[in-house]
This record gives sequence, C-alpha cells and structure tokens, in this order.
Amino acid sequence: MFDQQSINKLILLYIFDKMDVPLQENIIVEMATENNWINYMECKESLADLIKTSFVANISPRSSTPRYTITSDGRECLNHFYTNINSSVRDDITENIKVNRMKYRKKQDYFSDYYKNADGTYTVVLKIESNTMPLMELKLNIQNRNTAKWIFKNWADKAPQVYEFIQENLVD
Repeated sequence: MFDQQSINKLILLYIFDKMDVPLQENIIVEMATENNWINYMECKESLADLIKTSFVANISPRSSTPRYTITSDGRECLNHFYTNINSSVRDDITENIKVNRMKYRKKQDYFSDYYKNADGTYTVVLKIESNTMPLMELKLNIQNRNTAKWIFKNWADKAPQVYEFIQENLVD
C-alpha cells in the first residue's frame, strides 16, 4: 500500500500527464490545492521530490519562470502505479483539466502588469511566453489608469489575436 506522500506524487504526475504541456510551479500548486487534491505544503514537497528524483524536469532552466514537465521515468512510474490514485480523484483531475486547460495555459503563457510613471502616465507590460522562451514583449505608455487597467485585465483574452496581427503584418 502506498503512503499519502507517494499518492501525492502520483497525483502530480497524473496532472502533468493530462495537461500534456510544461507547467509553472504556481499553476501546478494552484490546480492541486484549489481542487483539494493535495494541500499546499505537501504539494510543494512532493513536487520538489519529483524534481530531485528526475520524474519531473525543468525544461526552461534559463527562464526566470521555470516550466516543468513529466520525464520518461515519471511517465513509466505513473503507468505502473496510477491505479493507486483513487479513481474518483483521477476522474476529477481529467474532467477539471478538460474544462480548464485554456484557463491554466493563459495564466502561464500571457503575462500583464502595469505601473505608474513619474510623469503621471502608466506603463503596461504585456508578454507572451512559450515553453522555453518569451515570444513577445510589449511596453505601452498609456495616458490614464483606467485604460492601463483595461489593457492589463484583457490581455489574456486578446493576446492571441494581437500576436497573430503582428505576425501577419510584420513578417512576410
């Protein structure tokens, strides 16, 4: 019989397997804790153990925000022992990821922030990141806080169209 820490590691491997994209630590922790699959401290500890044992690897070591993915050893371990995860938890993870995959992707792939400048204007920082490197970064000088806040809030929904527009119009 597996202890709870081993089950937690299997749950994390199962999440990586179902998401099928590299994930930032904060996204993994959010998924596991908000859905009550693993508590915060156990999640952080289990993830660290999976990295230490090379069942999970950082695929973007030079990035300021590492992204982790399941390794072939992790996938093999999961294939042998996934049945030790309660089937209702497996079903819940599968359904949650099916419904929320894009939400999680947007949270880690589209970054936005804004701050007030000395002259009273605002700078809005917008980024699109891929698994291993930034794809695009824009800094916009905006005259008022409401507009800066609107851009900040709507970036995740508008980022794909903005990126496509720039690609189509600047790259022949």
